[in-house]
Amino acid sequence: MQFGINLLLWTDTPYAPEFLPLYERLKKMGYDGVELPMFSGNPEDYRKLGERLRDLGLERTATVIRNEDDDPISPDPAVRQTALQAMKHAVDCADAAGAALVGGPFYAAIGKFSGAPPTTDEWNHSVDYMRQAADYAQNANIHLSLEFLNRFEIYLLNCTADTARFVREVDRPNVGVHYDTFHANLEEKNVTRAIQDAASAITHVHISENDRGTPGQGQVRWQETFAALAAIGYDGWLTIEAFGQALPGLAAATKIWRPLFESEEKLAADGLAFMRQHAGGA
Repeated sequence: MQFGINLLLWTDTPYAPEFLPLYERLKKMGYDGVELPMFSGNPEDYRKLGERLRDLGLERTATVIRNEDDDPISPDPAVRQTALQAMKHAVDCADAAGAALVGGPFYAAIGKFSGAPPTTDEWNHSVDYMRQAADYAQNANIHLSLEFLNRFEIYLLNCTADTARFVREVDRPNVGVHYDTFHANLEEKNVTRAIQDAASAITHVHISENDRGTPGQGQVRWQETFAALAAIGYDGWLTIEAFGQALPGLAAATKIWRPLFESEEKLAADGLAFMRQHAGGA
C-alpha cells in the first residue's frame, strides 16, 4: 500500500519552482508520493519536476480531465480527435515525470450535460477513444485508471459497476477503475458490494471525504470502505483528494464556498495519519 496526496489542494501548476519546499515537507510527513495535475505545461516541465521529486524520494501518479472543447464523446469527429491528442500529450507529460499511472475522468467532458442519459453512440465514441489512448500509453508502460464521478459532475460513468463494464469493453490490460470515496458516497447503495464486484478492475483509489475536507471527519463509510479494499487484496495507491480555496477556479468548479479545514498542511498530516490507522487496521 502506498500513500499519496493530490496536489490540487495547493496548485494546478505543480512544476512551478515555488512548490518544491512543500514537496519536501510532504516527504517528511511520510508520504510515499504525490499526484500531479496535468492541466497545463509540457513534458519538459514535468521532466524537471519528476527529477526533483525523485531526488526527494517521492513517487508520482497523475490526474487528467477532459473539457467541452476536447470531449471524447462529442458527435464532432474533430473534437474527439482533439481529445485523443490531448490525452496523448498527458501521457507524454506523465512519462516525462516518471508517473506510471494516470487517473481521472478523462473518458468524457466534465461538467457538460445533454439533459439525457448517455447514448449508445456516446458510449462507443468513448470506448474507441480509450482503446487508442490505452495503446499509446502502453508504449510508455503507463496505466490508465478511469474515475467515475457523481451525477452532478458527469453523466457517462457514475458508479463502480458501470465503470467496470466500460473497462471490460475497452479490453486493454493497462486500463482499470479509479474508485473515489466522495463519488461512491453519493452514488453507491452498498459500498462493500460495489468494491467486491469490481475487485479485479480497481487499480487506483482516492480517499476523499463527503465535504472534500479532511478524511475521517465526515460521513463516508470509512470502516466499510477500508475493510472491503482489504478483502479484495487491494495494495495500490491510497491518494487523498481534497479541495480548498487555494485555487479560485477549482473552488468554484467544486463548489467550495467556505473553509473546510484549518490549513492544507494540517489536512495532509491528519489525512495521512487517518489512512495509516485505518488501512493498517483493515
